[in-house]
Amino acid sequence: MEIVITPDPQAAAVVAADAIERLLLNNTEPVLGLATGSSPLPTYQELIARYRSGRITFANGRAFLLDEYVGLEVGHREAYRTFIQRELTDQVDLPANALFGPDGNTVELATAAERYEQLISDVGGIDLQLLGIGSDGHIGFNEPTSSLGSRTRLKTLTDATRTDNARFSDDDISAVPRHVLTQGIGTILEADHLILLASGASKARPIAQAVVGPLMAMMPASALHLHPHATVIIDEAAAEELSHSDYYREAFANKPAWQHI
Repeated sequence: MEIVITPDPQAAAVVAADAIERLLLNNTEPVLGLATGSSPLPTYQELIARYRSGRITFANGRAFLLDEYVGLEVGHREAYRTFIQRELTDQVDLPANALFGPDGNTVELATAAERYEQLISDVGGIDLQLLGIGSDGHIGFNEPTSSLGSRTRLKTLTDATRTDNARFSDDDISAVPRHVLTQGIGTILEADHLILLASGASKARPIAQAVVGPLMAMMPASALHLHPHATVIIDEAAAEELSHSDYYREAFANKPAWQHI
């Protein structure tokens, strides 16, 4: 696991966007895994700016959502597909039919997760997966105690997670669905490159616990230790409780020019 500490969220976004740009430029059919929430927003804004300047294109790409609420109608403003369309894909040239997500509004909910797993498999897997981290250490909607080998499935959200996400629904927890479809930890770990983004003091504790360990189901983000190419990009506030932070800064500052994240 590589830890990159940046001065602020915008600097973190540049590091993440650089990795995505390399994928878009060097892969004829890049497959991106997209996360929602506030953590990836600066990265999406950076990518939009690079697209508008003619620096990158998403025209040959495909994108997969990490998760989706169950029961929100198509086009609902808080649906994660709507979020990604609003914050990224509608502002770049990713074809509309190249955005995929779990179907949380199907009458065949029992098989929706299996169908989504098959979609990911059919394109050869995800090349680069963006992640955030919850205050309890969840990635995707894999809450504490989730199996480290779990696959895409239906999950029940805790009140703590629903409270965290209520900020996107005018702080109304009743507007946050109780259930989601989410990629499992085992599914996430199959992506070629994982990039976890976090900023702010509220993320300092879960980041420290995920990075330092131990590896355990009670801290889902600690599963990144099992991945051969996982990058954690955080700002100074999110690094406050991290031991060995000077080492991480020195290692990143002295990487050879050819050795990207």
